[in-house]
Amino acid sequence: MELEAGAIVEGRVTRIMEFGAFIEFPTGESGLVHISQVAHEFVKNIRDHLNEGDVVSVLVLGRDDKGRLDLSIKELTPAPVEPPRPKRLPRQAPEFENKLKSFLRGSGGFGGGGGGKKPGGGKGGRKRR
Repeated sequence: MELEAGAIVEGRVTRIMEFGAFIEFPTGESGLVHISQVAHEFVKNIRDHLNEGDVVSVLVLGRDDKGRLDLSIKELTPAPVEPPRPKRLPRQAPEFENKLKSFLRGSGGFGGGGGGKKPGGGKGGRKRR
């Protein structure tokens, strides 16, 4: 039985490489699940998702130029629902912005450091002799 694009088949993980996992089917044929086709999220280490000997369901994506099977696990799992992005806060009225800038200039900014020069009149660091 020839596996064709669109077929969903179960196979066993026979070998894991940095770039993906090789899956063997009961027919004796095997194919590759590329690391980008393992999960919807970024996969840094494929061993976090698959181990040798695991039985997995895969979708046959097709065959490459050399006749090798391209497989996907990701296409069989629902895409995660992304949380809604927070709405951008409306810009404050210019009067408020001006008052805040004026206040910060007068107080020396955040942290209460005063913003003044250091005692000794230098830039800091070691004292000269």
